[in-house]
Amino acid sequence: MSQRMALYLQDKHDIQYELEIAQYAEERGFSEIWQADTRLARDCVVMMSALLTKTKRLRIGSGVLPIWTRNPAVIAASWSTMWELGGKVDDRSRVMLGLGAWWEPIASRVGVERVKPLTAMREHVEAIRQLFTMEEVTYSGKFINLDRVRLDVAFGDTSPRDIPIYIGATGDKMLEMSGEICDGVVLNYVVSVDYIRRAVELVERGAKKAGKTLDDVDRPELLVCCLSDKDPDAAMAEGKKLVAYYLATEPHIMKASNVSEDLLEKVQAIMSWPATEEDYIRASAVIPDEVVRNLMAVGTSDECRAKVKEYIEAGVTCPILYPMMDDIRPVVDAFADWEPS
Repeated sequence: MSQRMALYLQDKHDIQYELEIAQYAEERGFSEIWQADTRLARDCVVMMSALLTKTKRLRIGSGVLPIWTRNPAVIAASWSTMWELGGKVDDRSRVMLGLGAWWEPIASRVGVERVKPLTAMREHVEAIRQLFTMEEVTYSGKFINLDRVRLDVAFGDTSPRDIPIYIGATGDKMLEMSGEICDGVVLNYVVSVDYIRRAVELVERGAKKAGKTLDDVDRPELLVCCLSDKDPDAAMAEGKKLVAYYLATEPHIMKASNVSEDLLEKVQAIMSWPATEEDYIRASAVIPDEVVRNLMAVGTSDECRAKVKEYIEAGVTCPILYPMMDDIRPVVDAFADWEPS
């Protein structure tokens, strides 16, 4: 299958089931799994390690690790360990590092002040990349300070860790910086195709700053896929619940896709974070179908494939499908061996 396809795993499904699905996706030709580190639900390092042990070929990435939660030396050590655990496929590391700036309201509630996120992100990327060389690193920044630090592998493989670094970016400046300093950018989900076109232009602008082309920057995108050939109405209902969650908790993403202020206010009056299943259902009642169709792949297999094709044509290199229905296999089956015509 020449078109790269991936799955995004968060915490909707049972862990054992997700491990089985990863094996199934590998059998069906999917190229990678991106594991969320979301809210305070599941830790991506634990899940990535489990996925690496249960699969043989799939590449596994974090989608995405909040930079404020771990020291960059600890991040580098964790990914170095997974690099050893997973080995290589086609002479490439099976692990990928996706970093993010976290989000509100969770950051402030756990005492994190997200000041100067662009500077903090740049320093993390630069420091971690240097640590991946396995050389001694001294780094002095506003947020990161390393004094003669190296990944202290005494008995194992001390060769450089060829681990690609991605930024999970939504805002204009972060998108541009991703193109400039990273191997790739993890584009956000619950956004419109028009937003993706603008995002890709910003990534290209950043790449040119560093003397690169757009083709030098990988551009996978998290992409919600609510798929059901048996009950497309149920798929739409699931899509509405997720849109309700983002309207209530991450309005910056909704604004990026030009969702109306009126709809934002309606949903935020009904729910916030944390929310119950009942909150999601009540809030989803005010969300029009066309808003959902504008922000994700929803409906039958044909409808979902058509929408995913739009995102690919807008510049996405690898759709990272986030299945919202209880059964993930139909999503894998719908996109295995699929070539957008």
